[in-house]
Amino acid sequence: MLRSNAFSLLHSFKTPLQFSTRQSSRNFSSFRPNAFASFSKRPSLASFVSKNARTIFTDSSAVVARPSQQEGWKKFAITSATVAGAVVAVNVVLNRETRDGLTAAEQSYLHDSFKYTGGGLVLTAIAARSLFKSGFAFRVMSANPWLVLGVSLVGSIGTMMGAMYTSPENTVLKHTFWLGFNACQAATLSPLFFFAPAILSRAALYTCGVVGALSYVGATAKNDTYLYMGGPLLAGVTVVALSSIAPMALPLGMRGLAIAEAISLYGGLAVFSGFVLYDTQKILQHARMAQAGLIPADPIKESIGLELDMINIFVRLVQILAMQQGRKK
Repeated sequence: MLRSNAFSLLHSFKTPLQFSTRQSSRNFSSFRPNAFASFSKRPSLASFVSKNARTIFTDSSAVVARPSQQEGWKKFAITSATVAGAVVAVNVVLNRETRDGLTAAEQSYLHDSFKYTGGGLVLTAIAARSLFKSGFAFRVMSANPWLVLGVSLVGSIGTMMGAMYTSPENTVLKHTFWLGFNACQAATLSPLFFFAPAILSRAALYTCGVVGALSYVGATAKNDTYLYMGGPLLAGVTVVALSSIAPMALPLGMRGLAIAEAISLYGGLAVFSGFVLYDTQKILQHARMAQAGLIPADPIKESIGLELDMINIFVRLVQILAMQQGRKK
């Protein structure tokens, strides 16, 4: 289930720079060599930092023409209406047959899982921002990418497996692994703050809309409607992973690189959106099994899958928005 983003954040700046379960392969798909493809035409990290990003040592921003307050609210209203319309459309298309309602046990288990998901994302965002301000992101981009990738994989996989398979009764150790997992995610995601805040905020809004709509569909659909998607999604994430590493292993031309990039970006966005549906219904299935005494209730374990789904969707939306902004210039 480990779906971190270390390699994609390192290789994109041209520096010289999971695995026993279905969830392990889902993470590897985000180790993409072109995550910052929108900046690939810039000659160096130094010129990128000096011309296009805030300095890594301060929070100062480049002087740009800011839109008026009225224009800002207009754009916000249009964006909000678009997200709301997408939520309604997704619900109409995918959720034509709804269930009568969630039982109290299902509601409680789903709420607990989403609480840990939200808490983990908040901790990850705060830690990533702190690491960026401290200059950690710059040092990561300047380091040996293979070393960083190895350390990231070991740390992320270890903490993830510890959080997933530690008994829920061992509360302290389980929460320690969970905090460590979020810290590893923060370290690999901290270079995202090189992007403009407007791109990050839009990507976060879109991610909330996508995940909110799909999780609502999964929670209100009839039992096990989308659990059949596990196999196809595993195949899809394998294709996404291969397309992510293909430019490193194969002598692809420009057209081949463009195709691999599109599969990794848009294919990955579709695959991880499908995982939101699948994971939501899996949580409800586990809630029924826990109520029957077949398995222990473990919302932390359930939250990790959803958290990684959201991170992968967010990262891809950031890349897509950055590419669109680059074309407008």
